[in-house]
Amino acid sequence: MERIYFDNAATTSLEPAVLEAMLPYMTEKFGNPSSIYSYGRESRLGIENARKSVAKALNAHPGEIFFTSGGTESSNTAINAAVKDLGCKHIISSPIEHHATLHTVEYLHHHDGIGLSFVKILPSGHIDLAHLRELLEAAGERCLVTLMHANNEIGNLLDIHAVGNLCKEFDAIFHSDTVQTVGHYPFDLRNTPIHFITGAGHKFHGPKGVGILYINENVKISPFIQGGSQERNMRAGTENLYGIIGFAKALELATAHHTEHSEYINGLRMYMAAQLQQHIPDVTFNGDLHGSSLYTVLNVAFPKSEKTEMILFNLDINGICASGGSACTSGANAGSHVIRAFNNNPNQIAVRFSFSKNNTKEEVDSVVEKLKELM
Repeated sequence: MERIYFDNAATTSLEPAVLEAMLPYMTEKFGNPSSIYSYGRESRLGIENARKSVAKALNAHPGEIFFTSGGTESSNTAINAAVKDLGCKHIISSPIEHHATLHTVEYLHHHDGIGLSFVKILPSGHIDLAHLRELLEAAGERCLVTLMHANNEIGNLLDIHAVGNLCKEFDAIFHSDTVQTVGHYPFDLRNTPIHFITGAGHKFHGPKGVGILYINENVKISPFIQGGSQERNMRAGTENLYGIIGFAKALELATAHHTEHSEYINGLRMYMAAQLQQHIPDVTFNGDLHGSSLYTVLNVAFPKSEKTEMILFNLDINGICASGGSACTSGANAGSHVIRAFNNNPNQIAVRFSFSKNNTKEEVDSVVEKLKELM
């Protein structure tokens, strides 16, 4: 059976050109980057060239880019540093964040007594910016605001400039989980009022197990992981050499082809939305489909029935990969905390379809035909 992969917000396939760039560092260029002999210097040069490449793509300074194991480590580092190093006594987040953020802020609240507030979510799934201002005004102490740039389940985009300027007004630290947008969205970090962003290579056809943390050059924090002087004393542990090379190459390619790929992928997304509306009775969409949303994600609300309760299982046995929410919890039948936050309709079943440049219109047609059979 030929599989149709519509879960690209969970992970993407590795681009052949990325693998090609990585292979030398998995074979002959295997030196430890901390070693002073030629093998080590060669590896160190590869890492520093990758850092420059990533910084260029994000319009940041190379000294602001730190390589990590992925988005979860990056967000944990930023959130903990804001509390322990930057004097934040209160955290403002949202109920629709990825668990890498939610579990971290809840831990700090329960174990360290840090204040915690959640900004309201509008019926569209967007953050209520007026309520965010109210929370900042009422806090009475320095805040960390941690809000994701694009939601991984519904695709809604945050206006990071508006939030950043609001944080600047109240001397708050601003961290944004940008895992879904690095590699999919043009960043200009030199002109963005933000302290921390995150990225993960496997979201844009790079390797798994490697990510970045951007730390604004005006921010000074202590390392989250202790034990060595790697990453300019900021992240101990021998570097994931070939992963870092792959991350940089994948981001370089994603940046170079952003316009054509984003237009193509958004075309697939909107085509599928139109086909579903035409062929599936009472289907609706979660999130701001026609407004400010990421072009890769389509979250579909099917009317609940005996058939649709088994929809993900039935899609899977027909070779179609989709998600019931965040892939990090797709094996658990607990429903989506994101959908519950703004659409607590017990008569709907949410399915996330997410697309890449490798998907086709024919695949969309096949999935819609199969859904017509399964409804």
